[in-house]
Amino acid sequence: MSENEFIREVNDEYRRDRLAQIWSRYSGVFIGLAVLVVLGVGGWRYWQHAQAQQSEAASLRFEEALRRAKDGTPEEAEKAFAGVAADAPFGYRLLARLRAAAEAGKADPAAGAKAYAAIADDTAIGQSLRDLARLRGALLVVDKDDPTALNTLQSLAAPASAFRHTAREMLGLVALKKGDFEGAGRWFDQIAADRETPAGLRQRLEIYVGLVAGGPVQVTEAAPQAPAAPPPPVVTDAPAPEATR
Repeated sequence: MSENEFIREVNDEYRRDRLAQIWSRYSGVFIGLAVLVVLGVGGWRYWQHAQAQQSEAASLRFEEALRRAKDGTPEEAEKAFAGVAADAPFGYRLLARLRAAAEAGKADPAAGAKAYAAIADDTAIGQSLRDLARLRGALLVVDKDDPTALNTLQSLAAPASAFRHTAREMLGLVALKKGDFEGAGRWFDQIAADRETPAGLRQRLEIYVGLVAGGPVQVTEAAPQAPAAPPPPVVTDAPAPEATR
C-alpha cells in the first residue's frame, strides 16, 4: 500500500468516526426535525383540503343567495348574503358583504350606506376595495344632501383616485341640480382635462357642458288676457211667424 492510499484510508476512517459521533449525539434532533417536516407537510395538505371544501360550500350558498336576490325581496337577499358572510372564506365573505350592503340599500339607502361604511373601515381589506365601498355608500345618500357623502366623493375625486371619474361626474350633477352652474362647470372641466376619462363619460360630458352653458332657465309669467267677447247672435233666414187673428 502506497503512502497516499494509507493517508486516504486514515482520513476516511476519521470521517466515519466523526459522523458516528455526531449521529450518536444529535440523532434525536435529526429524527425530531424529520418528524416535524412530515407533520408540517401533512398539516399543510389537510389545511388546503379543508379550505377547498369551505370554498365549495360557500360557493353553493352564494349562488343560492344570488337566486334569492333575483326572485325574492331585498330583505330576504340581504339575510342570505349576511349568512354567507358570517363564516365563508375571505373572498366569498367580502363578496357577500358587498352584496348584502347593496340589497340593504334598495330598501333603506341609509342602512346600505352604513353597511358600506363598515366595509370601508375594515383594514383587512385592500385599499381599492375599501374605496369602492366608500363610493357606493356615498352614491346611495348623496341625493339627500348628506355632507359626509359629499366629502367622501370629493376625496375620491382626487387625481390619484381610481374612482375619480365617477366621483367628479356625480359631484357635477349634484351641483347642477342645486343650480350651482359655476361649481358644476369646475367639476366638468376636470373631467374634460383628464386624459384617462372613459369615452362614454366624454360623450355624456357634451350634454353636461351644454346644460352649464345654458345657465338657469328664466320662467316669465304670461300677461293676463282680457276675457273673450261673447259670440254675436246667430241670424237665420227663417220667416217670422204670422200673427194670429
